[in-house]
Amino acid sequence: MILLKDCFAAAVPAGTTETGASRASSLSGAPDMRGTSGASGTPAAPAPAARRRFDLLRGVDILIDGRRIAKIAPSIEAPEGATVIDASSHVVLPGLVNTHHHFYQTLTRNLPAVQDAKLFDWLVYLYEIWKYLDPEAVYWSSMLAMAELAKTGCTLTTDHHYLYPAGFGGDIPSLQFRAAADIGLRFAPTRGSMSRSKKDGGLPPDTTVQDEDAILAHSEETLRRFHDPAPDAMRKVALAPCSPFSVSERLMRDSAALARRYGARIHTHLAETSDEDDYCVEVYGRRPLEVMRDCDFVGPDVWYAHGIFFNDGELDFLAKSGTGVAHCPSSNMRLGSGICRVREMLDRGVPVSLAVDGSASNDSSDMLGEVRQALLLQRIKYGAAGLTAGEAMYIATQGGARILGFDQAGAIAEGRLADLALFNVMKLEYAGALSDPLAALLFSGYSHGVDYLIVNGRQVVRRGLLVGADEEMIRRNALSACGRMYKKAGIL
Repeated sequence: MILLKDCFAAAVPAGTTETGASRASSLSGAPDMRGTSGASGTPAAPAPAARRRFDLLRGVDILIDGRRIAKIAPSIEAPEGATVIDASSHVVLPGLVNTHHHFYQTLTRNLPAVQDAKLFDWLVYLYEIWKYLDPEAVYWSSMLAMAELAKTGCTLTTDHHYLYPAGFGGDIPSLQFRAAADIGLRFAPTRGSMSRSKKDGGLPPDTTVQDEDAILAHSEETLRRFHDPAPDAMRKVALAPCSPFSVSERLMRDSAALARRYGARIHTHLAETSDEDDYCVEVYGRRPLEVMRDCDFVGPDVWYAHGIFFNDGELDFLAKSGTGVAHCPSSNMRLGSGICRVREMLDRGVPVSLAVDGSASNDSSDMLGEVRQALLLQRIKYGAAGLTAGEAMYIATQGGARILGFDQAGAIAEGRLADLALFNVMKLEYAGALSDPLAALLFSGYSHGVDYLIVNGRQVVRRGLLVGADEEMIRRNALSACGRMYKKAGIL
């Protein structure tokens, strides 16, 4: 057992409309919408509603028993043998949820040759390095990415690994799940794929793509080995053909059908750049979302990364179908791709989540920092009230948990999964900001590290340091893997 004493806990404001049990105990900052739709029984898209916000419950205790939150109340007496954490200086959030990433790209951050490149040029350059990925590089880049995520408040993450180099010599999902267990995060990666190389009119080298039958066979093997449909699972699997310009329509369609046979989710990049629009119109004769509709790659079990270039009619379709969007603000700014219409998506009822992307297109895996970026970027497009702090926190917690299929994560409530992030706000950089300690995490401060991170009832970060992994060993081994790739690519 763990008892958090005397904390600030993110809470639903009085009068917020909720359903059932969530009205009594949810502290998530948003209604606990329990309706379902779609073949896989996934949550329906939230209806348009008044802007979500968070209040704080001040001075409450949170008792964790096993994997779940057992009780939330003032002055809980510590059970015998419980670990007691003085949280009187801390804001306690539901663990942040990252819904799009490329862990292996942590090894190619900040390269001078592509610091100012657009997406397609950026990809063409980096593929010539990424084709040298080896098993050590995959494991240590996964450790590095998840260490950064954990230390900045993320308890649940996916990863979109779509690059399978010829002669790799290992099983990529196995390596990544081992890293997730070593760090301690809840992990829902995608088995990504590419089948169209340069010779087929795509961008990647021939040695980084796979035959589509081989892709489908390994995708099914990965689902059988690792996908856990349980609501409190530590691991799930989704299928994720990389993009409309790197696979065929047949692979999109077959991947969607395969995932649904296993009750798994489906993911891809979509509507990230205007170049993608032009490519799809030229090659397929249709806009990207039309291609996805024709491939049955839409619905409440589907989410897209980026979604910048959807038009009004397409936003309406996303809302009606319950198809989700992972907003990647730092990556979109870093590559100059554009601004996702998150404000309008939320108002229409499109499911929206948050993602760090990259890391080469973001250059960090700073999850709390990404929430701040989302807040600020929407205000560039829509004005000073374009996105509230509460809305930004909502898409980074419950919004992400719902999109990844973890309805019992993303909220602080009795009976929910014990995935919590504790941020110390009694620090120099928050002085003068504590009239609203929760919003202070986004509007103030210069360090986004947690004091404690609890995942599935276990401490993953304690006093700012990883509990189950050696941070210096991660750093050294990641640098070594990076050096091997650079040397083979001839850039050292």
